[in-house]
Amino acid sequence: MYFDCSHESIRYTGRYAPYGDAMTATATGSTLEIAFKGDYIRLYFDTTANEEPMPHLWLQIDDESKYEVPLYKYLRVDTKEGDHILKVIFKGGKEIQPRFFHPLVGKISFKGYEAEQSGVLPPDNRKTIEFVGDSITEGVLIDAEIEPSNTGQDGRPFQDDVTATYAYLTAQNLGLRDLHMGYGAVGVTKSGCGEVPKAAESYPYCFEGAPVQYDHPDYILINHGANDRRATMECYIEEYRGLLNVVRKAHPDSVIICLAAFSGCYPKELCEMIEQYNKEEGDNIHFIDGTLWVPLEPLHPLRDGHKIIAEKLTKELKQII
Repeated sequence: MYFDCSHESIRYTGRYAPYGDAMTATATGSTLEIAFKGDYIRLYFDTTANEEPMPHLWLQIDDESKYEVPLYKYLRVDTKEGDHILKVIFKGGKEIQPRFFHPLVGKISFKGYEAEQSGVLPPDNRKTIEFVGDSITEGVLIDAEIEPSNTGQDGRPFQDDVTATYAYLTAQNLGLRDLHMGYGAVGVTKSGCGEVPKAAESYPYCFEGAPVQYDHPDYILINHGANDRRATMECYIEEYRGLLNVVRKAHPDSVIICLAAFSGCYPKELCEMIEQYNKEEGDNIHFIDGTLWVPLEPLHPLRDGHKIIAEKLTKELKQII
């Protein structure tokens, strides 16, 4: 039987929104789970606007090991007869492909699935944490060394992996359900790869004309600054304050945590601004200084670097959560 993307046996986590006859995401880390019965499942995607190299996905049946596959129009997974849950995670892609304004290219568009029967998803009552950041949050160049031929952007689906980021690992450490908004080269003062607008302008949307669908996160962690180091301190602080206004308006009761850029971007001034913001607005936004938690080179930490950040961040967040 065929079940379309709106069926109750499917759960979306992250920045998914309707786009044509599919549910579409352009942010890595966006996840869908499907409960089904039988010995196979076939996934249907709309790939008409996608271009090579195709985005990569992680697929995981039940609690078995996950495996990496490129996006195709159809993906079949065979398994043993029974009740199953398939998890699909947007692992990574070519970050310069258009992914905010139409037509979308760097995206995954899920149309539905085929299986013998649909199943019932168990509830997921974990608290949620939203990570708002740039290429480091996106998972860019985590496996930079696997493309020695220097294929540039065409190697990114292989080199990028959101599930190895400090964000994903920290959420796992704390038992939280993770929501991701990481786009390469984006900052509070500038737009980024894939024509994604600067943080305050893009934050409310999955992509152009598509507001974010999920409920208010319990926690929101902002890590912006690595791409703002060429801006003046005054500009950075003003734009960062503007982002806080947007985030707080969207989520009045969420706990907001600001994590200073690992590469350093006016951390003292950012801390002072947040203290002043809290006094003026009656808020309780938290500040964590992540400057030099990992070396400046490489700018995009590898897997071990992200593990170090996650260990440090987990300790800090345990004092807040």
